[in-house]
Amino acid sequence: MLPSKDGTPVRSNSCNCHLSGSHCQSALNLKKEDAPITTPNAQRLSPTAKAEALTALEPLVADLMERHIGERRLWFPNDFLPASEELSEEDERVRAELPENARGLPDSVRVSLALNLLTEEGLPHFHRLIAVYMGNDNAWSRWNFLWTAEEDRHGCALHDYVRDARLFDMGAFEKLQYQYLEAGFDPEWHNDPYQLLAYTSLQERATQVAHANTGKIAGKYEPRIQRILAHIAGDEARHHRFYRDAFKGLLEIDSTGAMQSALKVMPRLAMPGHNIAGYEDMAEVVRRSGIYGPRDYRKVVSDCLESWGIADLVPTDAAGREAQDKMMALPDRLDRLSGIQEKRTKPRAYAFDFLYRRDIAFS
Repeated sequence: MLPSKDGTPVRSNSCNCHLSGSHCQSALNLKKEDAPITTPNAQRLSPTAKAEALTALEPLVADLMERHIGERRLWFPNDFLPASEELSEEDERVRAELPENARGLPDSVRVSLALNLLTEEGLPHFHRLIAVYMGNDNAWSRWNFLWTAEEDRHGCALHDYVRDARLFDMGAFEKLQYQYLEAGFDPEWHNDPYQLLAYTSLQERATQVAHANTGKIAGKYEPRIQRILAHIAGDEARHHRFYRDAFKGLLEIDSTGAMQSALKVMPRLAMPGHNIAGYEDMAEVVRRSGIYGPRDYRKVVSDCLESWGIADLVPTDAAGREAQDKMMALPDRLDRLSGIQEKRTKPRAYAFDFLYRRDIAFS
């Protein structure tokens, strides 16, 4: 938590996954009824039993990978900003004119681009987590390698753009990138792979929305970045479908355990880097600019609940019924928390080293 200039605590309740971005939902000063959700018998299955459930899902994982490969259209960063030794006159002109064309991008959009890029730069953290939680030499690891290769292009494309468009003080931003990665990311999932699947389902969808919303606004000033973000958002949408449908398969095997694990991550989707200096301020700028915030995350949660068919499940035990009720209550709970945050929002100015400490003021 970072103090505002008037001493009022400033907290981010956004998730961006990138997640924007991917942004983290930090704690608000809540009433008793808004305390973190807990469920009885949270470790219903042992880690060994959960690992066996993941093994049982491998045929589904293989099918989802095949569907994904059939639907994707691979693209590469050089498609948008060619940087080959030999360039056409048109490509040379585009590169030369880009900084001037991008000059009108508002600082709030630049902050969103920075946060989106940081989210993508968290790829090493996520690759490691999937490898640790899902194992090696199996369908999950084959997906992890494919997914990592696709995700790697996102950070490359965004980094190429912000550098060539000269949007930031790149020295200051690269230091922020370094801090972001050095900070590490070890979520408290307690060796529970179910939580990872729930997290990735939400995070990919949240990141998709953040990229798409940033692109819509940025495209009014410079269309090339909108094209880049649209392609990234399309990838994120397909990645979301994979994780969402894998988690739905898990619900068919162990509905109570899957719902209990989802409840551990859904109320507050923590992102890598949320504890580095300035991260929450960046998320607040994005929220106040109407690009991505708690209301968007509420829709992400609602969409997942609908896709997973949570309302239609018929749990056979009391723990499952309780978890189902709590999951279905999450959208209203998130609405309530969003309202609390909006009421507490006060006039504030923000400044960042990578934007030369220019004030971004909100009334």
